[in-house]
Order: sequence, then structure tokens, then C-alpha cells
Amino acid sequence: MNRIFSNIILAVVLIFAQGLFFNNINFLGSINPFIYIFFIAYFPLKNNRSFFIFCAFVYGLIIDVFSDTHAIHAASTLIISYIRPNLLKLFFGMAYEHQVVKFNSIELKQNLFYLLSIIFIHHFILFGLEVFDMSKISLILKNTFSSLVFTFIVIYILFELIINRHK
Repeated sequence: MNRIFSNIILAVVLIFAQGLFFNNINFLGSINPFIYIFFIAYFPLKNNRSFFIFCAFVYGLIIDVFSDTHAIHAASTLIISYIRPNLLKLFFGMAYEHQVVKFNSIELKQNLFYLLSIIFIHHFILFGLEVFDMSKISLILKNTFSSLVFTFIVIYILFELIINRHK
């Protein structure tokens, strides 16, 4: 029960931090870190997948309310929560198959590739839906990569502060 409560608190804190602070950064005019992805990337593995996908969708809708966007965050979080098991299997292999992946004891290389792939997929979908014009793929990729770097740095710092401090 304590684990559930701490996950709810983390989700609420990330939603408020994203909505009240990180959405207003606009570094170089368009670069924002999307720290709320942390919750989806590092959500505990031993949970009902359908419930997790539903929660991710609602989580994205709440971010959309704060961001005044039209369900693009909900779509992005829904897709990354749906493909998350495939990414976990790709980067953690048999450890994921046997449900023994512990995020506080994974190798740095595995964690970096996993986190970068989740953030890239999320951002590509998010900016693709925001622009919604494949003739502007260069703009989508520019926004994706520029925000990816900023988001990755902030989320990795959060990972070190929240997850790796429990070693």
C-alpha cells in the first residue's frame, strides 16, 4: 500500500511541476523538458498492463489540461505505455521476461538507451501530432531532438535523485 501511495504522490508532483513550471521554460523559444515521462518510464513492472495503459492515458489527459493542448500528450503517453514492455524486453532481455528488473540496479548503458528511446518515441509522436504535417518533418525532428536532450538531462537527474538514492 505504501508503494501505491508513493507512486500517486510522485505522479501528482510531476503533473504539477510540468504544468506550473516546466511548461513555461521555453528555452530558445520552443524547447521544454517533459519530465512527466519519468513516471511512465519508471513505473513498477509488476502491475496490470491494462490498468497501467489506462492510467497513462488519464495522466496524459491531465497534462493536456495543464498545457492547453488537444490530447497530444494523452496520445503520446498512451503509445509509450503500450510499447514500454517491448522496449523493456529489448533493453533488459531475460531479466524483464522473469520480472526481475530493478531500476535501481540496472547498468548505466541499458538505462540510457531505454530512457533515450522512450523519450524519442514520445517526443516524435508529440511533435508529429502538434505539427500534423509530414512535409515539415525537419521541424518535427528539430523539435524532437532539441527537447529530447533537455528532457533526458532533467529526467536522468530525477532518476539519480529518486531511484538511485535507494541503493
